[in-house]
Amino acid sequence: MANEEKRQSGIENQQLQEQQETQVSPADWKGRLENKYLELKQHAEEYPYVWASYILVYGGFACWAGYRWRKLRATETRVRVLQERLRKLVEAEEATASTSTSTPSISPPINKSTTASKSSQ
Repeated sequence: MANEEKRQSGIENQQLQEQQETQVSPADWKGRLENKYLELKQHAEEYPYVWASYILVYGGFACWAGYRWRKLRATETRVRVLQERLRKLVEAEEATASTSTSTPSISPPINKSTTASKSSQ
């Protein structure tokens, strides 16, 4: 019974500490940030090869992501240029099509079926 009460009071103390940690004032937040920085700095000094591997792996990933990002932007630029050229071509075709339909043609269109039947006779 006494052990159970100690466990419950220990659990309650942990919950109380967690609640206090979540309600942090800005000044205390800065202190925690500095403390975390010092812990990381100490860890980096103790284990330089681990941190070097982090830098190598994540740095390589960042370089690859930057390369792919630039390549994607270049592809988008090329696509925009091609779309603009296509849009201008379509506008030019529409303009020529509208001018040719608005003006009457001088020669009537040749009916191929009638010319083919006349030549076969």
